[in-house]
Amino acid sequence: MLILLRHGQTPANAGGLLLGRADPPLTELGCRQAAAAAMALAGDVHRVVSSPLRRAQQTAEALGLPVDIDEEWIEVDYGEYEGLPYRDVPAELWQQWRTEPGFAPPGGESMAAVGARVRAACAALQEEAAERNVVVVSHVSPIKAAVAWSLGVGDDVPWRMFLDVAAICRVGIGPNGPTLRSYNDTAHLAGVS
Repeated sequence: MLILLRHGQTPANAGGLLLGRADPPLTELGCRQAAAAAMALAGDVHRVVSSPLRRAQQTAEALGLPVDIDEEWIEVDYGEYEGLPYRDVPAELWQQWRTEPGFAPPGGESMAAVGARVRAACAALQEEAAERNVVVVSHVSPIKAAVAWSLGVGDDVPWRMFLDVAAICRVGIGPNGPTLRSYNDTAHLAGVS
């Protein structure tokens, strides 16, 4: 099973800011969310892979196993819009980004580029995940891209998904390829505040 875990809350997430390659730590709540996710996955994890960004690594470390860093799981690059409130991004830019997978914001990365690197990362883990549980701790855009990979759909689909902080997604790997088993599971966060 390929288990995809989004990192816990950061100050930027809590403030409604675009958070791509910036590297803030988790908030106290984010640390509690990471601990709750680790409890939910306890005894079910054989390998942990993480984005190189601190918020993902902190979440991965809560699982209590060695963490392998993989650059392919890093968050999308928002370019000039990094750190800005969502409302400060021009509506026409959002529209173009949502409808043209090859479009990248100035200095940033396209969803097609995210999709390509994440599909390669998923393919690299596929054989191992068919035999044992591999947890990947990453970010909203790469996890959505991995879900799109599992469904065999294009790079425009992730815009139609919502993924909460510290949410868990599960992708089964069988003889016929990947199958989405669960998406945006946050039951383990009940009572975490």
